[in-house]
Amino acid sequence: MWNLLSDYWLHLLTVLSIAAAAIAIPHAAMTKDDVRAAIGWVGVVLLSPVVGALVYAVAGVNRIRRDSIAAERTGAERRMPEFPGFAADGELVAARFGRRFAALKTAGDRVTRHALTTGNSIVALTTGDEAYAAFIDAIGRARRSVILETYIFDRDRVGLRVADALVAAVRRGVAVRVLVDAVGARYSNPTILGYLRDAGVPADVFNGSFVTRFRLPYANLRTHRKLLVTDCAVAFVGGMNIRQAFTAEFAGADAARDTHFRVEGPVVADLFSVAAEDWRFVTGESLEGDAWRIEAPSGEPGSPVLARAVSSGPDACVETNHRLLMGAFSVARRRIRIMSPYFLPDRELVSALTTAARRGVEVDIVVPAKNNLLLVDRAMTAQFDQVLKNHCRVWRANGPFDHSKLLSIDGVWAFVGSSNLDPRSLRLNFEIDVEVLDAGFAGQIDARIGAALADATPVTLASLRARPFAVRLIERILWLGSPYL
Repeated sequence: MWNLLSDYWLHLLTVLSIAAAAIAIPHAAMTKDDVRAAIGWVGVVLLSPVVGALVYAVAGVNRIRRDSIAAERTGAERRMPEFPGFAADGELVAARFGRRFAALKTAGDRVTRHALTTGNSIVALTTGDEAYAAFIDAIGRARRSVILETYIFDRDRVGLRVADALVAAVRRGVAVRVLVDAVGARYSNPTILGYLRDAGVPADVFNGSFVTRFRLPYANLRTHRKLLVTDCAVAFVGGMNIRQAFTAEFAGADAARDTHFRVEGPVVADLFSVAAEDWRFVTGESLEGDAWRIEAPSGEPGSPVLARAVSSGPDACVETNHRLLMGAFSVARRRIRIMSPYFLPDRELVSALTTAARRGVEVDIVVPAKNNLLLVDRAMTAQFDQVLKNHCRVWRANGPFDHSKLLSIDGVWAFVGSSNLDPRSLRLNFEIDVEVLDAGFAGQIDARIGAALADATPVTLASLRARPFAVRLIERILWLGSPYL
């Protein structure tokens, strides 16, 4: 056998290369919507025999084929017939916010899976100390069910507090499910999963194996969602992972900042359905029965706040967040304010922002002066000139690293959750955000970003161009790899 391989290894390699290319090239041509991406991957496969096909398999296959890709949890499907008065129709939106936001509502209806509803409430939690205390309190109050889905769940002092609350819930008879991303789970070693499982908490990892039942869950596709739902009635959603570095209690004055949100109302049913669908995808278990029952919301139909769950990811919801943001930027008249730790929008979003700026809309983009991901920070610095030379403003927020993902338009419409404005969030990650139409809440988000602006340093074209050529070249090279940073 060894002699055969040594004599014919080149022939075998050629056959293997041709076979791999015959699979990878048609797949790229048929599944890539961007012609540049399709051409690029075909070139990689052709110019790097065998290796190119392997790279494409890991980094280029950006969709997970779910068993029931369009189906949501049965309880979520029943929600609107049971609570029809909570649906926000176009006339209601037009009467309160104008025809342009009614048009945006129609766009949202067509690109998302969930309805815009009335009768919601949403409260901002602006520090890790506040958010984790609220998590633990809600878990402690749960009487029927708790489902938690997150990207990072560290086995540190904060993580163990949350874990202990989940363990206590199980011991008093509450149905608990915990889902942590396979990549995020490894941020701490040992992981929190063993601690939970040893205590009897059902816990699993998202994309934990290379191939699972032919769904092709590659490590490049991650759940970046941060969702906690208790009794299918109260939800927590936003950008906050579970880490002690975000608490002043353990990190002191240098604690990283983030923003999370406590949500009640009919939108919670949709947030729950997203987490339940992910759990079913990973484990095969459907969360049904009395523990997971969705009850009538306590809010008044037709009352503020109008909200919609926006789930996105490399499945049937690919680029949902991207499409909704494109629509939102197009209806802005006065002001667009964005806060994101990682700002690497694609050409379409850059064009939408700069077009708004050319129309006279004030566009302010706030990013941290101190970033936890140096390569991403360098890559996005290389892209700042694209918006700066087209009348947008970019600011570096001073102080500790801020992980918040906040966006407001005209002090009326807000978009908050787990999505960054970068290729990973917009195409590769599974994300969950909330679209909110309410002047009071959007005004709070506007003020939160405005407070960061007050102490921020402006980024200018002159300062970018004054840096050494070698630095700018390195940043540009890193920018080329930004879709996978």
